Amino acid sequence: MKNIKIFLTLIMIVCACIANAQVSFEPDSIVTYKSTAQGDLKMTIFKPKKYKVSDDSPVIVFFFGGGWSGGSTDQFYQQARYFSDKGYLAISAEYRIFSKHKTSPFESVTDAKSAVRWIRAHASELGVNPNKLIASGGSAGGHIAACTGVIEGYDEEGEDLKISSVPNAMILFNPVLDTTEKGYGVKKVGEDRKTDISPCNHVHLGIPPTLIFHGTADKTVPFENAERFAFLMNEVGNTCELVSFEGEDHGFFNGSFFRKNSTDEVFNITMKKSFEFLNGLHL
Repeated sequence: MKNIKIFLTLIMIVCACIANAQVSFEPDSIVTYKSTAQGDLKMTIFKPKKYKVSDDSPVIVFFFGGGWSGGSTDQFYQQARYFSDKGYLAISAEYRIFSKHKTSPFESVTDAKSAVRWIRAHASELGVNPNKLIASGGSAGGHIAACTGVIEGYDEEGEDLKISSVPNAMILFNPVLDTTEKGYGVKKVGEDRKTDISPCNHVHLGIPPTLIFHGTADKTVPFENAERFAFLMNEVGNTCELVSFEGEDHGFFNGSFFRKNSTDEVFNITMKKSFEFLNGLHL
């Protein structure tokens, strides 16, 4: 029986690899959206089939995970291509991280806000609807995506603040939602600023509708943080749906493109539920 299970798992992995080989996960274009003292930041863009600038399509921007220290845009290439195949313009965006830019989580949050604002400012050039913009990301990337909708301030100096950096909805994958000792990142944000960019500490009415995917056995970002955030969101009258994955640890959501030894079973579930959520919001 054990050998049969191993064989079936191998078959699933091979089938996933064959399927992925038939799909291009390379971006259709790359643009610079922000210049900083530490270097330019780019967006990798995935376009819908038969794309036209006049489409006025919805748009989603993904931010990779890595503890605000590492990571790369290709973590969300598979999700981006999936969304583009459904008619969205999908973007996986860079932001400043410690390993490359020697910056803190605070600069990461500022860059996420800049990314949302840049997309809206260039909506006509991109062919997207500025009022159908979704912010998404995983772990630390989920944190900065959440901050675009929750945390006030931390805007880049010189940007047009008349253009909103708040998305219309958020889809978050095991996001950091508490940067105090109850969650993740207190050493990186500092004891004296541990609640400054901690979403759980800033929940208020008017935060965009939010969907959260989180593993119950997450040893990096406690599942309790997601439960608490969802409770606080709904308590004040916001929409927040938490989808739990029993026994799953951190990073469980990655598809077979980014995590080569993974099947796409969980990936497909998260994508299906994402579209059910967005369809309910007419986004």
